[in-house]
Amino acid sequence: MKVQLLVSEWCAPCRDAERVWGEAARAKEFAFEVLDVGQPEGRSIVVGLGVRTVPATVIDGKLVSVGVPTLADAAGFVAAAPDREASTADSHYVGLTLEATSRWAIASSAIYLAIAGAALVFGGGIAGDAPWRPPAIHAFGLGFAAFIIFGLGEHLIPRFTGAPIRGGWMAWTQLALAHAGTLSLVAGFAMDRRGLAIAGGLAAWAAFAIFAARLGPLLLSPGATGPASART
Repeated sequence: MKVQLLVSEWCAPCRDAERVWGEAARAKEFAFEVLDVGQPEGRSIVVGLGVRTVPATVIDGKLVSVGVPTLADAAGFVAAAPDREASTADSHYVGLTLEATSRWAIASSAIYLAIAGAALVFGGGIAGDAPWRPPAIHAFGLGFAAFIIFGLGEHLIPRFTGAPIRGGWMAWTQLALAHAGTLSLVAGFAMDRRGLAIAGGLAAWAAFAIFAARLGPLLLSPGATGPASART
C-alpha cells in the first residue's frame, strides 16, 4: 500500500495533514510520500487526477481524501496494512515540517557559530597563536559544522532517498553526545586539559557513529535511487 500526501509550502493545513499521516505511519506499515505540488512528482499526480486543492491524499493511485483527515479517518484508509513492528516504531517520514531534533540541531549550530565568531572578533582575528584560538576553532569546526549537518541531513536526506529515518532516543542521544563532545573539547583546549579534550573527542565520535547508523539504511535502501519523496 502506498500513501501519497499532496502538499504545498504555502499551505498551513498541509502541516496538520502531514502530522496526522505521520502518526498513522508509526502504527501501520505502508509506503508514504509527502509530495510538493510545485515539484514535478507532485505536479504529475495533480494533473493526472485533476486535484484542485491541497492537502489531498492519494492511496495506490486513487484520490481518497481532500483536506485534513482525522487520525481515525487516516487509520481507516490504511486499516488493511500490516501493523508496524515495534523495532521501527520510532521511524518517521520527513515532509515539510522540521522535527524537534532538527530544529534543536540547527539552533545549536547558530549558537556555536556566534561563540566562535565572538572569539575571533574580540580576540583580534585568527592569526597568531593566541590561547583562545584552538577552542574557537573547535567551537566552529565541530559545534557549528557538525550540528548544521545533523539538522539539515536528517531532514533533507530522507526526502531525497524516500526512506524512513530512525528518530526518538537515537536522535536525542546523538545530539546529547555531540553537545558533550563539543563542550568538552572546547573546555579541554581552553584549560589545557588533555584528558578532557580526548573525552570530548570520543563523545563526538560516538555522535557521528549514531548519525551514520541512522543514515545507513536510507542510503542503502532500494528507494535511495528513486525520485525524491518526503518521508522519514
